[in-house]
Amino acid sequence: MSRQDYIFTSESVSEGHPDKVCDRISDSILDALLAEDPLARVACETFATTDRVVIGGEIGLTDQDKLASYMASVPDIVRACIKDIGYEQDKFHHETVEITNLLHEQSAHIAQGVTGERGDEGAGDQGIMFGYATNETHALMPAPIQYSHAILRRLAEVRKSGTEPLLRPDAKTQLSVRYEGGKPVGVTQIVLSTQHADESQSSADIRAIVEPYVREVLPDGWITPETEWWVNPTGTFVIGGPDGDAGLTGRKIIVDTYGGAAPHGGGAFSGKDPTKVDRSAAYAARYLAKNVVAAGLAERCLIQVSYAIGVAKPLSIYAETYGTGEVDAAAIERAIPKVMDLTPRGIRTHLDLNRPIYARTAAYGHFGRAPEEDGGFSWERTDLADKLKAEV
Repeated sequence: MSRQDYIFTSESVSEGHPDKVCDRISDSILDALLAEDPLARVACETFATTDRVVIGGEIGLTDQDKLASYMASVPDIVRACIKDIGYEQDKFHHETVEITNLLHEQSAHIAQGVTGERGDEGAGDQGIMFGYATNETHALMPAPIQYSHAILRRLAEVRKSGTEPLLRPDAKTQLSVRYEGGKPVGVTQIVLSTQHADESQSSADIRAIVEPYVREVLPDGWITPETEWWVNPTGTFVIGGPDGDAGLTGRKIIVDTYGGAAPHGGGAFSGKDPTKVDRSAAYAARYLAKNVVAAGLAERCLIQVSYAIGVAKPLSIYAETYGTGEVDAAAIERAIPKVMDLTPRGIRTHLDLNRPIYARTAAYGHFGRAPEEDGGFSWERTDLADKLKAEV
C-alpha cells in the first residue's frame, strides 16, 4: 500500500519566467500557422536572453509556397507575446528586442514518416507519454501543482489589472503540502519569489503584497501558524526575465504536467503541432486518466501509451490505479482502445486539436484547466466517463 501520511512539494513558474516566455512565443507561432493552415506541421523552438530572441525549427505547410509570407509575421508575433506578458525593461523590451528567425521547411524524411505510405498517418516521433488524474482536487489534479499554478495566475491578474503595480512578470512559487490519509490537508512551506519594481522593497514588503492573494487561493485552514513563509528569500529581485536568466522552449516539463506527482514522458509540449505525439498523446493520456477517475473507477489513475515514428497504432497501453481501483487495471487497459482511437489522427479528431488553442497552455499548466467553448483544453472534458464505465 502506498504511503498515506507525508509531505509532497511542487513548483510553478509564471508566464514571465524566461522559459515560459519561450514556450509562449513557440506556441503563439504555432497558433498563427494553424489559424491559416489547420494541417500545418510545426516544431518551433525559442531561445531568449538579454535583448534577443532567436527562433528555429521546422514548418511544413499544405502550400509550401506560402512559407515566406508566414515568416514575415513572426517578429510581430514575438513582440506581441512579450508585450502581453509585460516586459518593458531596458534590456528586454517588446519594442527593441532583436529577433532572429531561423525557421525553415520541414524535413522531407520526417514528413514521409508522419504521412505514411499506407495512408494511415504515423506518429511524428517515437516515445512514451503519460497521463494522470487524482480525486484530491476538483480539477482531478495533484494539489501541490494545482495551487502553485493558481497562486501565480492570481498574481498575474492583479499585476496586469494595475491593482498591484509594483509586481513584475517573472515569478516562481513552491508549495509543500501535508497529506493525511492520502488526502491534502495543509501547507507546511510556502516559497514565493517575484520580480518587483523597486530595489528598496524588502522581502517583508513583497510578502505584504502577495500574502493576501496566497491566502485567497489556498483552501481554508491550509495555512496555519506553523506554516513557514519564504518570500523573495534572496532579497532584491528587480532584474528578471530573459535579462536575468536565459530561457528555452520546453525546459519546464514537470511544471507543465503534474509537478512530479506522476511520471513524464520524454518530450516537451510547446511549439509542437498535434501530429507530434509528445503533445497530443500526452493530452489523450490525461483525458483518459481523468475520465477513469471521473467515472469512479479509481481514486488515482496513471495511463501510459507508447509509439514508433511513422506507425499509427500505439505500441502499448498501460494503466495503474495505485490500489484505489474499483476494477482491475487490466480491464481499463482493454477498455481504452474501445472508447478512443489512439492513432495520431484519431486523437486529433476526438479532441479537435487542429486549431489555434495552444498559446494559452504555455503557462500555468497544460492540465487542470476548464474546457473552453472554442475547443481549448478539450482534453479536460469528462465526457468519456460513461463509456469507460460501460466497457469495464
